[in-house]
Amino acid sequence: MKYDICAIGNALVDTQYMVEHDFLKEIGLEADSMTLTSSEEQSPIVDKLKEMNVESVSDCGGSATNSLVAASNYGSICHHLCRVSDDEDGQKYIESLKVAGVEHIGFSKEESDLPTGKCLIFVTPDAKRTMSSMLGISASLGPLDINFDAIRNSKIFYIEGYMVTSDENFNAVTSVLDNIKDSKILKALSLSDAGIVMGFKDKFEKIENYGIDMIFCNDDEAIAFSGKENLEEAINFFKNSSYMIAITVGSKGSIVIKDGEAIVSPAVEINPIDTNGAGDMFAGSFMHAYLKGYGLAECSDFSNFASSKVVETFGPRLTKDGYAEVLNKLKKS
Repeated sequence: MKYDICAIGNALVDTQYMVEHDFLKEIGLEADSMTLTSSEEQSPIVDKLKEMNVESVSDCGGSATNSLVAASNYGSICHHLCRVSDDEDGQKYIESLKVAGVEHIGFSKEESDLPTGKCLIFVTPDAKRTMSSMLGISASLGPLDINFDAIRNSKIFYIEGYMVTSDENFNAVTSVLDNIKDSKILKALSLSDAGIVMGFKDKFEKIENYGIDMIFCNDDEAIAFSGKENLEEAINFFKNSSYMIAITVGSKGSIVIKDGEAIVSPAVEINPIDTNGAGDMFAGSFMHAYLKGYGLAECSDFSNFASSKVVETFGPRLTKDGYAEVLNKLKKS
């Protein structure tokens, strides 16, 4: 079977909560960041949230997953490389991918007592999101979880940046890159989190050395990856890069840089509710439009519009009708 996008990423069951900044301080989390944690550390936080009766929404997530779900809803044919346990959350996850039309190899043939990963996402009144992630079995992605035929029959291989945080996951990424290094498959990378970029810079550089074609990030991640002091310096740095990079800049829109040229696409004016999943939506939308042959400016405008719809929504995804509305915007461009 031929695929448009094959992605590798963490499979996490997301539960999203509306909280105040004081709550983040109380549980010791830095606002607008991602922290790796354990099931034991998450448990008392969940108990406290239940006591507070905090508004929440739960779905099967993960950065690459959200991007694939968006692209699949537009009509792209997608395959996901990720690992879940054969537990209640894992079964829910596989079913969620099936409903979204995203293919998956199924439960791992390698036995493990680890649970399916979970992510607690805290959305504050400024619409920013703070994450506490327990990777669980997702951090143990191995050769038996990888469908190399699906990858070799894909147009884009998309790498979630969070994969650098686990040696097993990073080795899985490089094994795929080794397998496709002489192919014409486009290699795309999401930087995922500025703190992750700074903490695992050596691994990101190793991925870059395989010949990445596309990078997706926000402004903080772009600065961290370039090693520069500010966004202007980072933009000048990327103008000399061999790859295309798409940088989201919040309410200012996005900047796509390729072959020394910077294309600025303005943001859509909205009332922000929740920025969680906006970058994932941008990447999934951009890749879909790019594979359909649209120009970089059109891809950017479409992806900005798609991201704005997610930011207007509590949760990282849209309804079927919501994705259809976004796709209609591309068809009219």
